[in-house]
Amino acid sequence: MTQANGKLAGKVALVTGASSGIGEATALALAEHGAAVALVARRKDRLDELAAKIQGMGGQVAVIVSDLAQAGQGAEVVKQAVSTLGRLDIVVNNAGVMLLGPLSGGDPSDLSRMMDLNVTALMHLSQAALDVMKPQKSGHIVNISSVSGRGASPLSAGYSASKWAVGGFSEGLRQEAKADRIRVTVIEPGVVATELTDHITHTQTKDAYEGRIKDMEMLQSEDIAAAVVYAVTQPERVNVNELLIRPLDQG
Repeated sequence: MTQANGKLAGKVALVTGASSGIGEATALALAEHGAAVALVARRKDRLDELAAKIQGMGGQVAVIVSDLAQAGQGAEVVKQAVSTLGRLDIVVNNAGVMLLGPLSGGDPSDLSRMMDLNVTALMHLSQAALDVMKPQKSGHIVNISSVSGRGASPLSAGYSASKWAVGGFSEGLRQEAKADRIRVTVIEPGVVATELTDHITHTQTKDAYEGRIKDMEMLQSEDIAAAVVYAVTQPERVNVNELLIRPLDQG
């Protein structure tokens, strides 16, 4: 059951990439703490299943089907969330892809896909959220980055570049938005057991990566969801700027 008197009661949260993994777990966790949740992703069937689960818990939910990599979608989903649920207090920018592989001989479209979704879509949605949050002088934007936003390897140059960009954008956003009492948090997970590796198009890289992590006790999506809840339930005077979370087994 959702908590009618939970720490997030009366709040509205928007979660992108909510059809699976970290996004799905985060949406559930926010609803459990009393927030109404706008679910955003491309897969309507998965969103409908999650919405039914949240409604079964007594929660309020809106389903918004969107491909955020398309121009104008960030503003549109914010508009739909506010129209349906009445306001916007929390945004969790979680949607993203991890297309690891060598640069030499690699598919240039993989780089474009990562920058379009991991960076540009996140920035556009954050801009749209600011237009709603500034007049109410409150709000919280949580951007899901990666440990790859702190370092790089030969097969992660493009992915790392996108996540470094998320970190830089988040810090600039934090400094700008604090004057309007809007908080910004960037969360940097290490290896999480999600569908992210399914996106890798370079077969040799995918096999090598999965071989490297197969014996690791990976983080679960619920671990990152708990970090999001921690950040957004702190007293208004507290801005948790950055959370780096690795599995114990990860170097």
